[in-house]
Amino acid sequence: MRFELEVVVHGFIYGSAGVSFSILICNHGVCFSSRSLPTLQLISSAIRRCICSERLCRLSVLLQRSPASDPPLVRISISDTGHGSCIQEFQDLKCPVEGILAETWDGIVYVRTTNISDTEISCYQLNLKENVATRKPMWLPSNIKHDVKFSGTEVCLSVSESVDVLLAEINCFFHQILILKVPNIAMEVVADGQDTSGSRNDAVFLENLFSGSSFTASTLDRLKLGFEDYVLGHGSSSTCNSCFPNRDELKSGGGMVCEDKHKLTKLVVEAAVVISEISNPTKNCFGAGCSDTKVLFFKDFVPCTISEAFLKALTGIDWKRHGLTLECAINQRRHALLKWEKTPLSFHIHIVVHYYQKLVANATPLVQQTRLDKKLISKAVQLALEDFKNKHAGFLLSVDNLKISRFAPDLAKAIAGLVLYSNDMDFKRECLAILGLQPHQSEGEVVEETIKKKIISVIEKNDQRPQGIKEVACLLFRAGRQKLQDLDNECYMDDFDPMDL
Repeated sequence: MRFELEVVVHGFIYGSAGVSFSILICNHGVCFSSRSLPTLQLISSAIRRCICSERLCRLSVLLQRSPASDPPLVRISISDTGHGSCIQEFQDLKCPVEGILAETWDGIVYVRTTNISDTEISCYQLNLKENVATRKPMWLPSNIKHDVKFSGTEVCLSVSESVDVLLAEINCFFHQILILKVPNIAMEVVADGQDTSGSRNDAVFLENLFSGSSFTASTLDRLKLGFEDYVLGHGSSSTCNSCFPNRDELKSGGGMVCEDKHKLTKLVVEAAVVISEISNPTKNCFGAGCSDTKVLFFKDFVPCTISEAFLKALTGIDWKRHGLTLECAINQRRHALLKWEKTPLSFHIHIVVHYYQKLVANATPLVQQTRLDKKLISKAVQLALEDFKNKHAGFLLSVDNLKISRFAPDLAKAIAGLVLYSNDMDFKRECLAILGLQPHQSEGEVVEETIKKKIISVIEKNDQRPQGIKEVACLLFRAGRQKLQDLDNECYMDDFDPMDL
């Protein structure tokens, strides 16, 4: 199953030739079908427990067919070796059961969990179809640990569904999680069943821990790296060699903002921007013939549906400061779609946003419904765009500076003409020296190109200046300043008044 992601903003608890633009955003509402909703919510809880443990962890999802049952059932087991869960985590879990899901799942989950310091494994069952306010656990006999030190949680449920359907959506979910490049979790999905030849065990997804450097890298750096991998493969696990012969053709930037909420947690929003220039995309490639931007969203390490609050955060960004004119923003549930005015079809911008609460103190993660802060999201994306501009000169120039830069060739040609057609040889040699050229480099094209580069360089530097900060304008030819100062000094030393002229 193929999914598409282009721009991503990241928030979590503890994301010339033409260019293409994309954004990915996720919230607690998982962007998959209602059939897989409870499974993906439970997997998300397991991921958070592993992240909060800050230890090497394993996350395993096992699907077991039971053809003897009528109707046939699939038993789903989700186990992790992170923090042990608390009872409130499942008591407060909001899992709407309606439509087809109500017919395929009875709402019962079985939980086995323990912490490092516990002497036994607690066991109970819950009915998630029950109202949260009245939901109560049914306690089952516990298991003694016999002084063995370990922690972890296993959650089981049974659904009447096709294994292939479940596998497709679970695999898609895990491939999106890979964008975050969480360094301390090894993940696997296993389908266990029976056919005419007997039992079989198929590992359909297996992702080992990332390299040692990932542990020292910041969450924002990992988000950028994971998103680059996603863009290189157009959302799949393999690189598209026809569009991206090498990784150097991608350019990226990132931004992060934090806000302390209370003693235990603080809000973090991370955004990554990746720009790819594809001059001749193939027909099957993502974004071919389209310059629209898809924005993907993660919340608490979970891919989510787009809310109106998030859409407002995107429309509130000063896109013109980055050379883009927003025509409209559309909520397409699994992603936000940004349509631009007059953007080259081969110009693609990819953005991912991750919104999460970082645990400040050692605490068990709970399922929380955190209200989105539109200002934090807008600021994180703005910082990612500014970081990109500072790293890659000439990209995302503001609309005003783009207009100015169009006059650079004509202005360079006019200045070069004044220099080259002058009869004053001393003046000509001085101008060439200021430009860093030798006398033998006095050809018209060389001088004109050098002046044009200097003009564009000044425009780019001015464009990178933060808004509201006034500075002395840059001299186009820096060597000229010292020459003028020397001339002034000579005039005043000789008691010469230039006004006498």
